[in-house]
Order: sequence, then C-alpha cells, then structure tokens
Amino acid sequence: MLADYAEYDQAIGLDWYALDPNLGFLLDRYLPEDEVRKFAEEHVAEYGELVGKTLAARAEVTDAHGPMLNRYDRWGYDVGEVQHHPAWVANKADLVRTGFVGLEAHAGRSVPAVVTAARSYLLSQCETAAYCALGMTSGAADIVERHAPESIRDLYLTRLHSLDPDVAWEGGMFLSERQGGSDVGANTTRAVPDGGEWLLFGDKHFCSNVDADVFIVLARPEGAPEGTRGLATFIVPSRQEDGSPNGFRIKRLKPKLGTVGVPTGEVTLEGARAWLAGGRDEAPGESAARDGRGINRMMEMVNSSRFGVALMGLGIHRRSFLEAAIYAARRTQWGQRIDRYPLVRETLVDLLVDLEAGLSITFECAGAMRGATDLEEARLVRRILIPLAKMRATRVALRAASDALEVFGGNGYMHDWPIARQLRDAQCHTIWEGTENILAIDVRRSIRGEGAHLALGNRIDRALEAASGHRVLAGALDVVARTRREAWGAIDVLAGAPEDEALLKSRRMAELLADTAEAALLLEEAAWSLEREADGRKAAVAGRFVRRRLADAPLRGLLVEDRVVLDHFEPLIRYGAIDPGVLAA
Repeated sequence: MLADYAEYDQAIGLDWYALDPNLGFLLDRYLPEDEVRKFAEEHVAEYGELVGKTLAARAEVTDAHGPMLNRYDRWGYDVGEVQHHPAWVANKADLVRTGFVGLEAHAGRSVPAVVTAARSYLLSQCETAAYCALGMTSGAADIVERHAPESIRDLYLTRLHSLDPDVAWEGGMFLSERQGGSDVGANTTRAVPDGGEWLLFGDKHFCSNVDADVFIVLARPEGAPEGTRGLATFIVPSRQEDGSPNGFRIKRLKPKLGTVGVPTGEVTLEGARAWLAGGRDEAPGESAARDGRGINRMMEMVNSSRFGVALMGLGIHRRSFLEAAIYAARRTQWGQRIDRYPLVRETLVDLLVDLEAGLSITFECAGAMRGATDLEEARLVRRILIPLAKMRATRVALRAASDALEVFGGNGYMHDWPIARQLRDAQCHTIWEGTENILAIDVRRSIRGEGAHLALGNRIDRALEAASGHRVLAGALDVVARTRREAWGAIDVLAGAPEDEALLKSRRMAELLADTAEAALLLEEAAWSLEREADGRKAAVAGRFVRRRLADAPLRGLLVEDRVVLDHFEPLIRYGAIDPGVLAA
C-alpha cells in the first residue's frame, strides 16, 4: 500500500509513476513478455520522475507567462515570431532529449503503443499543452513517413525525430476554417499546382502549435469538387530553405481559457509552398490530388490526435485526484482530516473509480491486438473505441477537476493552488478534435458503415467470459451481460428509426456503449488480478462502477447497502490489497 498522502505537501516534486500502481498494473497486463515489460519499465519509469520532479514546476510558470506574438522586427518587417517563456522551451527540450517523438527510431526496435500512451498520460498530468505540441509532431511525422514524396521524406523525418533540441522540428495541423469549423467540407483554402509542388492560398482559424516547423494542411486542389471528397492533404513547411517565411503569416494568437503554453493562432497562407501527402509516386495534379481520399489521410492524424486527447483528459483526471487526495489528507476541519469524512471519501474513491474505467478503454485502444482475434477485429475495435474514449475521458476529466477543486474549497479557485489550471485546461479537451456531438455521430458512422459495434461486442463478450467463475464478480457480471445484450439490441432497433430520431439518440447510445465497454474491461482486469494475486481491489473498483453507471437502483440507490467507500477507503485510494472474501460476503 502506498504511503499516507498526508506525508506529501503537493504532487509537484514527487515521482508520479511510483505513485500510480494502476499504471504499472496496465503495463503488466498488456505486456506479458518479460523483455518487453522491462523495456516499458525503463522508458515509462523515467517519465515519472522527469514529469513530476522537473517539468511540473515549470508548467506552472508557463501557464502564468504564455506565448506572445512579435509581429514586426526592428526594421518594420512582418516576421510573425512567437516568443515563449524559457520554462516552456526547457520543458520541450527535455522531452525531445528523451525521444518523446520517434522513440521507435531511437530504440532500434518496435515500441508497443501502450508504452507511448503511458508516457503521454504521465506528461498530460503535468501539462496537456506540452503534449499537444509534441503529440502533433508525432502525428505529422507519421503522415510524412507514410505519405510524403521521397524528395523531402528522409530530411523531414530526421528533423522531426531528432534528439537535439537545436535541430528538432515540431509539427502541427491546420484543419478548420472560420466558416467551416466541424464542417470541413466547407473549407475554401485553395491548392494550385506549381511544377512538382503546390501553392496554398487561404485562411485557417484554429492552428495549435502555430510556430511549428511543418504542418499538415487540408486544402482543395483547383478543379476539385465541393465537399469533403474534394479536399486533399498537404505537407507545408513554415519556412523556405533559405529561412524566409513560406507564404505563411500568423495574424494573431488566440486569447484562450486554458492550455496557455501551446500557441494557437489564426494563419493566412499566401502562396505557401507545399507537397501533396499521398503523391510520393504520382505526378502533381493527377489522381492522388483528386482521389477523394485526401480527407482520409488527414483523418489518420485526427484519429491519432483524438486518442492523444483522451490521454490528456485522463492525465488531468489523475492529477486532479492526486492533488485532492494529498490536500484532503493534510487539511483538518472540525478537529480531523477531511479525508475522514464519508462524503469526501466518496468523492475521492469515485474520482479513482472513474479514472480506472477511462484508462481501461483508452489503453484497450493502444493494446487492441492483445484482446482481438485478428488484425481486422483490432482495427474495428480501435475504430469505435477511440471516439468513445475521447468523449468519455475528456468529459469525466472536466467533472473530476471540478470535484477536486471543491475538495480544496476556496483555495482550489485560486491560481496559486494547482487545480484551477486543471479545470481550465480540461474544458479545452472536450472540444479538441471533435465535440461530444461530433464524436457520437462518428461512433454511429462506425456502426452503420463498418459494423464496428460487432467487433466491440465480441471483445466485450470475451472480457465477460474471462470474468466468469469468480463469485465476487458474479453480481456485476450479470448486470453488464444484460446491458450488453440490450444495448446491442437497441442498435438494431435504431437502425430502422427515422434519421432525425436516430441522430437525437446517438449521444446517449455512445455513452451507453462507453459505460458497457468500461465495465466489461474493468471486470476482466478484476479477474486477472484475482487469479494473479488473489487481490480484490480491482473487483471493488469494477463493482462500484457497475453499481453507479449500469445497475438499476430505485430511489437513486439510497436504500442499497454499499459500504465499499467506507470500509475499503484506504486500500482503494492507496492501492492496497483487498481480501476478495470480504467483498463476496
């Protein structure tokens, strides 16, 4: 069991990996091979100390001293340079040195997605703005590696993967426009062929990491049809080979509520030189520019970003819990620590239960092959789980930050305490890469167009089968199995409903699917823990989640006897073992 949280003053300065046994639990589950698990430990554990002891303190400075746009140099030329506080620069330099981007290239071996997810989750506890910047760099590098023409591919990848902060490039993505927003088919940015390259003209409205070195940009080639199928994806450097601006002008930086460190701006492209993504072996202006798959190439980066934003939500959630647990252990009211009071205990336990539920489906996205029967099923599970994870993790993180702030009381509302920033940053992530409405529609699209719910249903059934045979899980298992049958039956019914009615119910359906998947995966985790260590802690977590989210409880559960929060508070929030026999009784 972890030490009493009262021994700490705050989260900053601590080893955040050592304080999170559930993260090690997930690595154990998804990486059963000893050699792979050892590799993961080496590269994840170092982030616990780096993020908690070094980067976190600088992140507080960054939030108070955000970037500024210097429009003109002393000669009056429009240079559009973004100036950062040294704390932001130092944090990103440390992350570059550890190979946050391109770890696989530096490690000389394949890197499991759960390893990069774990590092990103730890970083997000410190500052989601920094993860935004380097996460988009990873996405840009992936597009360059798979779709860039040979003339630039190796050079760009070398810079994007560099471990030298003075050499390394950063990436960004320009997708939305003022008139379009989520309706990217309304985009008007034009792409004009120019020999073997292209020139881009137009305005982009929300450009995060706007001072990066290379951008993945959505534009419409001249002569292409209207709508999304007429769009193509381009690779655009911010500067020409001689260092001059590449037809690229930052109009202003956005006055954002949160995620202050990463600069988000409005950009005008005035003949920016670009390369077609997907045109490696094709002449410019030919099939790759108008094959209708340009939006698909951009969506590869968007889906990757959605997964990253889910991790951002989970990071904020974890940080909010940790800070609240420490504060509640140290704060005394009416003669005793406030974490001795039942309602505070309930808040802290439910913060952790919801966090572990969100981690279950998000890490399943990263490790889908482990639980799938083949590559196609793994792809479909990821296809539907990524929007579900992003929708669930970011919304719950916002509530978690709010609940943690309430534990702090008035102190939580102040900028010199750590929770106010978490609340401001959390609100951003419900919007980034798709609002809940957009995500719910995307989940529906994955069901109607690809039958992804069938793959997810199969995965849930296997999780429930793994949890069968354990008496302590039986009650929760029955509830989840019934919900799984009824939810998938509802999908079939809604398939024949009028379009407006089906759309009206799509968000509630997505929430039900997320609940069911989280519950099933928690039960599978609980069974694994019971069989491996005879530990009932995860069973208590799964049972609490199912009772709160899926079980029918008259009078909102007021008359249901549930003392888990009261009787098992310490092992739940401090990750101690629980005798499964006590739970079954």
